[in-house]
Amino acid sequence: MYKLKTKKSVRKRFSVSTLGKLLRHKACKSHLLRKKASKRKCRLCKVVEISAYEKSKVLKSLPYL
Repeated sequence: MYKLKTKKSVRKRFSVSTLGKLLRHKACKSHLLRKKASKRKCRLCKVVEISAYEKSKVLKSLPYL
């Protein structure tokens, strides 16, 4: 049996909390920020937990999590 490889791009985009939840950053915070309201930009800074459907897909790419 060969060793499974971790997808490096997935490992960089997701992190695991102390309780074992998979977390991600919100999108749309890198450019075109002038027309976005400051309230919206603050909301986009937050880290959120991914859904159960996404979690099953991400865990396939991270075998040693």
